[in-house]
Amino acid sequence: MFEIPSDLNPALAGLAWLRGRWEGTGYREWPGEEKVQFGVQIDFADNGSDYLHYLAQMFTLDDEGRPLAPLTIETGFWRASADAEVDVVMCSPEGYSEIWFGQLTPGRVDLTTDAVVRSPLATVEYTAGRRLYGTVEGKLMYSFDRATTDESLRPYMWATLQRVQG
Repeated sequence: MFEIPSDLNPALAGLAWLRGRWEGTGYREWPGEEKVQFGVQIDFADNGSDYLHYLAQMFTLDDEGRPLAPLTIETGFWRASADAEVDVVMCSPEGYSEIWFGQLTPGRVDLTTDAVVRSPLATVEYTAGRRLYGTVEGKLMYSFDRATTDESLRPYMWATLQRVQG
């Protein structure tokens, strides 16, 4: 059972279930690339304002499942409206900045990109995405579908995480 903290900004009530640190494992797969299992840590933190700070760190794993090397990282800010709409801004060191927009239902956020901006040095010509974050039996399930100039929208990354703090 999840309780909304009494000191949480009321604007975050719909996103409160995300607060804390989540850790788990997942997979990344893309045409022409080897399927990779990765470890992931996602932190959703608040500071009293009307947004959550998001930090997701993914890393390759050794044969025993321990972190081996950084895979990627992304950071951003999540806001929700009284009408259960969510907007997210995030960026990554691969040369992308994204604006996501979507709907919030109890224990689930469904997002699509409103805009993807790439730097001239971006590693892939990423053009659009869809993400789903949801809780199933206390676990955070995450999926990221991606489109590029060469591939239509298709599964790219997915993971299952456990709350470890928060």
